[in-house]
Amino acid sequence: MAKITKEAALLYHSQGKPGKIEVVPTKPYSTQTDLSLAYSPGVAEPCLEIEKNPQDAYKYTAKGNLVAVISNGTAVLGLGDIGALSGKPVMEGKGLLFKIYAGIDVFDIEVDEKDPEKFIAAVKAIAPTFGGINLEDIKAPECFEIERRLKEELDIPVMHDDQHGTAIISSAGLINALQVAGKKIEEVKIVVNGAGASAVSCTKLYVSLGARLENIVMLDSKGVIGKARTDLNEQKRYFATERTDIRTLEEAIKGADVFLGLSKGNVLTTDMVKSMASTPIVFALANPVPEIAYEDAMACRPDVLMSTGRSDYPNQINNVIGFPYIFRGALDTQASTINEEMKIAAVYAIANLAKQPVPDVVNEVYHVSSLTFGPEYFIPKPVDPRLITEVSMAVAKAAMESGVARKHIEDWGAYKLRLLELMGYESKLTRQLYELARQDPQRVVFAEGGHPNMLKAAVEAKAEGICHPILLGNDERIHKLAQELDLNLEGVEIVNLRHDCETERRERYAHILAKKRSREGETYEEANDKMFERNYFGMMMVETGDADAFITGLYTKYTSTIKAAKEVIGIRSGYNHFGTMHIVNSKKGTYFLADTLINRHPDTETLTDVAKLAAETVRFFNHTPVMAMLSYSNFGSDETGSPARVHEATSYMHENYPELAIDGEMQVNFAMDRELRDAKYPFTRLKGKDVNTLIFPNLNSANSGYKLIQAMTQRELIGPIQMGLNKPIHFTDIESSVRDIVNITAVAVIDAIVDKKKARKE
Repeated sequence: MAKITKEAALLYHSQGKPGKIEVVPTKPYSTQTDLSLAYSPGVAEPCLEIEKNPQDAYKYTAKGNLVAVISNGTAVLGLGDIGALSGKPVMEGKGLLFKIYAGIDVFDIEVDEKDPEKFIAAVKAIAPTFGGINLEDIKAPECFEIERRLKEELDIPVMHDDQHGTAIISSAGLINALQVAGKKIEEVKIVVNGAGASAVSCTKLYVSLGARLENIVMLDSKGVIGKARTDLNEQKRYFATERTDIRTLEEAIKGADVFLGLSKGNVLTTDMVKSMASTPIVFALANPVPEIAYEDAMACRPDVLMSTGRSDYPNQINNVIGFPYIFRGALDTQASTINEEMKIAAVYAIANLAKQPVPDVVNEVYHVSSLTFGPEYFIPKPVDPRLITEVSMAVAKAAMESGVARKHIEDWGAYKLRLLELMGYESKLTRQLYELARQDPQRVVFAEGGHPNMLKAAVEAKAEGICHPILLGNDERIHKLAQELDLNLEGVEIVNLRHDCETERRERYAHILAKKRSREGETYEEANDKMFERNYFGMMMVETGDADAFITGLYTKYTSTIKAAKEVIGIRSGYNHFGTMHIVNSKKGTYFLADTLINRHPDTETLTDVAKLAAETVRFFNHTPVMAMLSYSNFGSDETGSPARVHEATSYMHENYPELAIDGEMQVNFAMDRELRDAKYPFTRLKGKDVNTLIFPNLNSANSGYKLIQAMTQRELIGPIQMGLNKPIHFTDIESSVRDIVNITAVAVIDAIVDKKKARKE
């Protein structure tokens, strides 16, 4: 983890627009009609509906997706009582986390008031604005009473995350750590160092999960909290121990199974950890310096199961694993509160997630090959995309079952998909692709079977039910890699094309290829040599019907792959060129971009082939093509070079495909802005239409265009999708993730299904 300097932190918060969050309109506002609907007079109508039925505020306003992050700045992170205004960067940061992890909008509100009664009154007064309230960085013991009162007196979810967030995540970690250690929660001895809001809430939740009070020892800054002490508040008295033989942490921790630290750095020594029971569990959660350094704990007790609050060590207890998704489930059911049932549901959802196979995206972020449940992974990582569905759904179900939900979710499958779409983890298009592919899984050859991403994708595609994978490569190496990655290869065929048992097939393929290309001077010997190359061999499998589709590109240069595809598969009749397309799923809709991979400097004929192929491909994906032929100039303003070629291609398309909505050449801003285009160029075939297909003038602009979109928006792109070859041969590239390859596999399967249907008709 990179060291965070003061200069870097201040620059991050000040550069560009100061702060970390902003308000973004969600409705059109470019016309007078839009503004009249947004404000006066149109806004009166929803106001009157809400007056009649207050619950309609969830229907007509942002209330149902709006949380207040509220603090008085009396206990800010590790900084203490620095005041409301000084804590604002933290509250903005909390708002950022709500948005990026659960799609929840936030107003951060800093209340300059330390008196609990006045603070409660202020929060109650503004509560109608929000669907939920996240209390933050309020010192103990006032925070307990503030939260209790607000939960009692408001009808929306209220949660003090400093208390319950850490409690929920550490409880999930404790459940799993105990499983790894082979211990039972009702039997273990627990020592808690710290008696603030987080420590009290964590320990209470442990008790709810089965820990026994008589097995718990809690310490504050004065030592062990015992019955004999007279300086205890209500929260501390609850945990006061009967034992009189212990006064210090050193005495308390002897023989303990669990240490929970929510205090200060370096108070737990190696000798103390050595004195703990077998397979001790140490949660050293002081930040930024834990109660004991991870390295020291591991060195003195190699059997320790360790968690900290830091991201640079295993098993980070990070509140972001919980609060965004807890509020997500509460908001989506319009819950009146966040109760114990909802918190416990979150605990078990988080705990269970750590036991499931880890998505490749998580492994990539942490630069590991395969995280698996055990001593170094018993808490899910914050970047795990499954948290949004697993935790939110568990909380929503608990809200409904416990009777605090005012809105009931009927279709859980649809709700899960909505959550995935909300976070950009899935789109309707990709879901449709998978559903179509599952209807008739095809035999798909994966060229680079020994590449980790290709191997993972093949196994995942099989698990998704979209194909029957065939891996090309050294079988021993593939099995070894699968073992290292903890992948199940059952039902996955492996073909070692260089193996002696494939001699007959190589020779058969060579004869077929040599005969096919005899007029191009290809000999049997040359063809036979090519059969030792994975692209030629794999494509011949598809050409001869031994497989239905082929995926390649992670290792091989495109020029070599394109050459093999032309020789083995060939270009479709009626075309002299083939190309590729990328699909962009954005908030504004689905866009199709071509040619993004194949033709570097297309002439007029190539551009017309690409345009025709693109129109067919857009229809293949069940969209009506509305196409813009792009250039750096508009409609003949430059009569040389690529604009001239684009102009000629557009004229050809107009003449030969009069029914097709296509026009150009035009700059991309005119293509994407219907009102601007219609006002400036009302004569186009695109008048009144929103463009969904962009044909670029050359490979440089197309490739740069889609990669720029991907880099700037982080939206999912599907591609490159092959257009124009005789068989389903599809490409990836060296940057393709497992998800990218699985998406292309689904496209290849559908391509093969369509090809077979065409063949049967013919």
